[in-house]
Amino acid sequence: MTALTRSATDRLRADFRGALISPADDGYDAARTVWNGAVDRRPALIARADGTADVVTAVRFARERGLPVSIRGGGHSAPGFAVADGALMIDLSAMKAFRIDPAARTAIAGPGLLWSELDAATQAFGLATTGGVVGTTGIAGLTLGGGIGYLDRLAGLTCDNLLGAEVVTADGKVLRADGESHADLYWALRGGGGNFGVVTSFTYRLHPVSAVYGGLIGYTIDRAVDVLQAYRDVSADAPGRLALYAALVTAPQAPFVPEHLRGQRVVALNPVYFGPADEGARLLAPLLAAAPPVLDLTKPMTYREIQQLTDGLNPPAMHHYYTAEWLSGLRDQTIDELVAAGASAPSPFSVIVLKRMGGATGRVPTDATPFWYRDAAYNLDIHAQWTPGSPPGQHIAWARAVRQGNQRDSAGGGYVNFIVEDQGSGRVRAAYGGNYARLARIKATYDPEQQHRAGRPVRRRGQGRQVTRPSRWRSHVPAAGAAGGRLVTAGRAGADRGSQVRGGARGGRGDPLDRGAERPGDVDPGPFGLRPRHAATTAQADRTAQLA
Repeated sequence: MTALTRSATDRLRADFRGALISPADDGYDAARTVWNGAVDRRPALIARADGTADVVTAVRFARERGLPVSIRGGGHSAPGFAVADGALMIDLSAMKAFRIDPAARTAIAGPGLLWSELDAATQAFGLATTGGVVGTTGIAGLTLGGGIGYLDRLAGLTCDNLLGAEVVTADGKVLRADGESHADLYWALRGGGGNFGVVTSFTYRLHPVSAVYGGLIGYTIDRAVDVLQAYRDVSADAPGRLALYAALVTAPQAPFVPEHLRGQRVVALNPVYFGPADEGARLLAPLLAAAPPVLDLTKPMTYREIQQLTDGLNPPAMHHYYTAEWLSGLRDQTIDELVAAGASAPSPFSVIVLKRMGGATGRVPTDATPFWYRDAAYNLDIHAQWTPGSPPGQHIAWARAVRQGNQRDSAGGGYVNFIVEDQGSGRVRAAYGGNYARLARIKATYDPEQQHRAGRPVRRRGQGRQVTRPSRWRSHVPAAGAAGGRLVTAGRAGADRGSQVRGGARGGRGDPLDRGAERPGDVDPGPFGLRPRHAATTAQADRTAQLA
């Protein structure tokens, strides 16, 4: 591990307003702990920034000493890229200020915010933007990796709603990136990940969100094939106002679950309709007719209730491994194999999730942002989750096997935010398809020395290999199919709180979530005009995600 002398740290401390945490400090283990308990990495120093000036100071310090940099936003990234062995970890978790302009329908948000916090701020004005479906997810990493959620079929991906950002580049400059200033950097930030600097504020477009109808519907596992076929058929023609998730899960030990089903594998649907309850109920009727549900919790809900619906299913300190694939379709054979895979999961906490894509997301041209898979019909998310102390090999091997066994419907790659470093550079390259070369050129402009190389760096051909130390995750995880190995975990660190809300006075504009856009598929043109999309060419390119 890279060691820093006390004199070097003291020089940094002289210009740094936030907290500096070294391996010798009592709070070091808590500060380096992230949501994924399987990640056990030891940074050389943790710099918890108090503002943009601190980020500039930390970036320059790292550059002068040749230190790799990792960035922590919300600390929720599945691969744990917020922390890296021997790196300077720039911790943005204290940067939670926000400003809401309800008239202009915009939000300026600090990179340390979690989605539950931003949702609370925007919903105070009846507004929202596409965000993560788990409230403890950080806004930074989700946005920079694309950002899927309940609203994306109606309002676009999170990155489609990013209007601008303040960025500290690898040379310590502070830039404003938007459609008029540093437009190339702005393009790269909307799905290209944390390759291009440290984002110290995000400006989002907001949409009015009021009436929401949805919830959870549960079925016994013996009806899984029928339910997933109905899910496929209903989702094929669903309006953009309807978000549809399906999952093969273990029913939790919760009061709302019938006692005889608790701890049993079930198939669950999670529909969300942004509109009147009677319309939502009518659209969901075919799903209820496919098989008799044993649980139906659909009802009128607030947006914040929907956003927090599954939070209790992801307790802290659990160990996680994600992999994912964009699917062009969902054939009967694929459904059969997914149902069988769900039944064979070695951990009751592991899940297989399908999310219907399309709608507004699919109407954005493939070259408008780095996000390549605009044509994908579904996102397949395989989430292995197990308790500390359980050998990780069997769980990781299961997740890999599920993805690799369902390639017949693959669109060509996976979701950037769910690509773990052990999946290889080819997997990274495929995630960006035909946009990878452009990302690499922009990377060479803003970070030619590859200072931001933790995680999934974008490189032009001929650039050197990644030189960061191997992560402890990789060194402890056995090859697929092996049963041994161990991972060290620690408790989660608490998140700093406190924000501000301010209103604005500028005029509003039309929005797809306004009551005036009621017909299926109605949506405003947005920043890209929803013009005809470019035909997808090869789906072989790369990715990079911020470290949330």
